[in-house]
Amino acid sequence: MSKFERNKDLAQEVVSSAAEHVGEIAKIITNAVVDVTRQIGEIATDAFEMREAAQRAEQDQARDVDENPETH
Repeated sequence: MSKFERNKDLAQEVVSSAAEHVGEIAKIITNAVVDVTRQIGEIATDAFEMREAAQRAEQDQARDVDENPETH
């Protein structure tokens, strides 16, 4: 095997290995973005649910006042 061929094989292995590592890093980053996006969505959902619950509580309280004005 000539020196040129050994160097070619070494370069091929280095590039291939680097490409595999970059691919794994990309997977990690992609999964992190997906997880962060999911968590942000869950925070937004919780906020919407809390706002709706607060609105229902206000409506219930207003209804109670309208139905029983002497107790409030």
